[in-house]
Order: sequence, then C-alpha cells, then structure tokens
Amino acid sequence: MKKFFRYALTLVVIAVVISLGVLLWNRFYGEKQEIQFTTETIQRGKVASTISASGTVEPLELINVGAQVTGKIMNFGTDADGKEVDYCSRVTKGMLLAEIDEVLYDAALREANASKLQAEVKILSAIATLNQEQAKLALAEHNWVRAQELHPKGSFSKSDYDSAEAEYLVGKANVEVAQASLKQAEAQMEIAKAALVKAERNLSYCKIVSPIDGVIIDRRVSVGQTLVSSMSTSSIFLIAADLKKMQVWASVNEADIGSIKPGMAVVFTVDTFPDEEFIGTVSKVRLNATMSQNVVTYVVEIDTDNSNGRLIPYLTANVKFIKAQSDNVLYVSTAALRYRPAAELISPEYRDRLADYTGRGKRAVWVLGQDRLLRPVAVKTGISSGSTVEVSSPDLKEGMVIVNAHRILTIAAGKEDAKGAKESPFVNKPPTRVRNSAKAAKGQK
Repeated sequence: MKKFFRYALTLVVIAVVISLGVLLWNRFYGEKQEIQFTTETIQRGKVASTISASGTVEPLELINVGAQVTGKIMNFGTDADGKEVDYCSRVTKGMLLAEIDEVLYDAALREANASKLQAEVKILSAIATLNQEQAKLALAEHNWVRAQELHPKGSFSKSDYDSAEAEYLVGKANVEVAQASLKQAEAQMEIAKAALVKAERNLSYCKIVSPIDGVIIDRRVSVGQTLVSSMSTSSIFLIAADLKKMQVWASVNEADIGSIKPGMAVVFTVDTFPDEEFIGTVSKVRLNATMSQNVVTYVVEIDTDNSNGRLIPYLTANVKFIKAQSDNVLYVSTAALRYRPAAELISPEYRDRLADYTGRGKRAVWVLGQDRLLRPVAVKTGISSGSTVEVSSPDLKEGMVIVNAHRILTIAAGKEDAKGAKESPFVNKPPTRVRNSAKAAKGQK
C-alpha cells in the first residue's frame, strides 16, 4: 500500500512539474498576439474630382507643304538662322524652302510666250484683212447704188447691173469672213495668254515657299530626289505654325463625355516630365466618335500655353478633366473613411453608439487613444478625388493622426518585438566558424 502511494505521489509531482513547465514556457517563450495600427495624418490642401483620359500633344496649326509640279529637288533654301532648311528650322512666310529643276518649265514658258506673239501677229493680219474687205465692200456698195440709179434709165446694161450686185454681196460676205477670222485670232490669243499664265505658274511652283511663319516638323525629301506630282500632292515639309500654343487631343470614353464642356479646366502630365503639371482648357468636343474593341470614344481638344517651349509635338499626355475642386480644405484617404474597427478595439464609451458614427449616411474617422483604444470622430465629406476625400468637423485639425487600418501580429516563440528580442535556448542556432587561435597567431607571424 505504501508503495502504491509512493508511485501516486511521484506521478502527481511529475504532473505538477510538467504543468509548471508548460506555463513557464508559454509565459516566456509562447506565441503572443499584438495589434498593430496603420496611421496617417489629416492634411490640408486641394482636392479635385476628375475624369482621367489619355491623349497626344499636337501643334495648334499644322501645314502640309507639297509639290504641284514634277521634277528633281535641286537644293534647299536657307532658314531664319542662316542654315539649310531641315528638321526644326525656323521659317517665315514666303521664305524659300526648296527648288525643283525648272529647265522644262522655263522652256514651256518661252514656248507660251512665242505662241502669244504668234497670236498677236494673227490678230494684226486679221485686222488688215478685215480693213481690206471693208474697203472693197464700200466700193462694191457704191457701184451697186449707182447701178440701181442708171439701170432704169437704160444707161447701165443688164450684165453690168448683175455684176455690181454680185460684187456687193460678195464684199459683204468677205467682210463677215474677215470678222470671223479676227475673232478666231482673238480666241487664239486668249488661249495663248492662258497657256502663258499656266507656264508662268508652273515655273513659279518650282520654288517651294513657306505659306506661314513656323517650325519645320518633318522634312520628307532629299536633294536629288525626284517628285512625281499626281492627283494627291507630294508631301515635302510639315510645318507647325506656332509651338508657343499647343493642343492636347484626348480620347474620352462615352460614359464620361457628357461631363466634358468647353471651358472646363484641365491638368495633364507628359511622360518626359512626370513631376510637372501643365494647365489647359477644353476648347472643343468633336462629335465624330470612334469605336475600338466595342469601346466608343470621342476626341476632346484642349488648348494649352507653351511659351516656355517645354512641350513638343506628339508627346503622350495623361489628362485629368477637373469636374469640381476645393482648395485649402482638410482631407483624408478613402481608406481612412472605409475603415471599420472591431468592437473590442473601440473605447467602451462609444460601443453602444456606433450607429451614430457608422450608420447609413454616416462617416467617421478613428483616433487612437493613450489606452490603445479607438474613438470615432464624425465628419462630413465633400469632393473626392478617388484616393482622397474632403472632410470637415469641428473636432478635426490639420496634422491630427488617425487610423486607417490594423493588423494582428503573432510573435513567434522565443521572440518578442524588435526591441529587446529574446530567443529560446532550445532553438537550434546556425553553426559559426571559430578560428583556431594558434593558427591565427602563426599566420600573423
């Protein structure tokens, strides 16, 4: 019996020791849970409700200069800086851009001049012929009148009478023929004049001049290249009228186009200057829509000032149309307004009144107290930019710290937090390389 009690007592002692060991292990080396809050500060600034789109930077006016005659490019002109016309050359209206071989067109002009001289000679000849026929007609008319007077008196034979009448009628016909010849010569003169004007104009087309003041955006030919003018004019230069004023052509989804109005303020960035914002104004909403992959978009033209020359044509623009904007207001992140803490994290005095802060149509932000519990602050919301929201409340101040998220951290066995970390003596440690002091000393010698 004594032996049985001794065994029982031993088992009890062992159980007690094991229980104490487990308790001490959990106390010093067991897993712990800790709540970590993510915070932000209430800031003051600008909040804007925007519509996002993408587009390209375009010159305000773009002129495509072409060739109206066929021929070989002989040389380029000189730009405003005294250099040969090329990419980025500054040009003025009427300045020579390029010359086409004019030999054939000069010959055509001389031929047209010769044709005009021939027409002038024909007119003079026709006038002389007309004068001769009119003189003959006058004589025939005089003889005919006299024959009519003398024939009844028997002083004029019948044959002479008939001859006088025939000469008169022939003279009239000859005058009409001479008048027709004169008109034909005059018509040929007009044809010659038209051919001369055409030849002169074609010759002038051999000198390609700038129609506006601007900058050469593109040069599409080289010296020695032959241009072939057809129904579509050959393109030689692309000239931007004034790069101090630019446009952005933005593609806007059909769901947002109803909110875009002329005069609306716009801000945009370009990839080459990602930290710089440019300001513009909507000038026109084009009505011709385009469809791509069942998505309908409209092009919106945005005017912007480019006096500093930072923008260049065809940059990609990231556009934001400003629907509404508030300046110098308090704002928080949308995450802070969406945050809903668990009941055990809220200060007890507010747990029974959560509906006043989180009910339908209610908004609140959460402030962390000294006791590591949260208390709500009711706010009114205003304009939202998507990532930030305008808020107002008598209890809010700029720089106030609020909570927008939390997470529960589980601390592994044998470790605390980053400060004063402890490790279990039972956890295996990686082997360390111990240098033999004798070898080291020998190596130093």
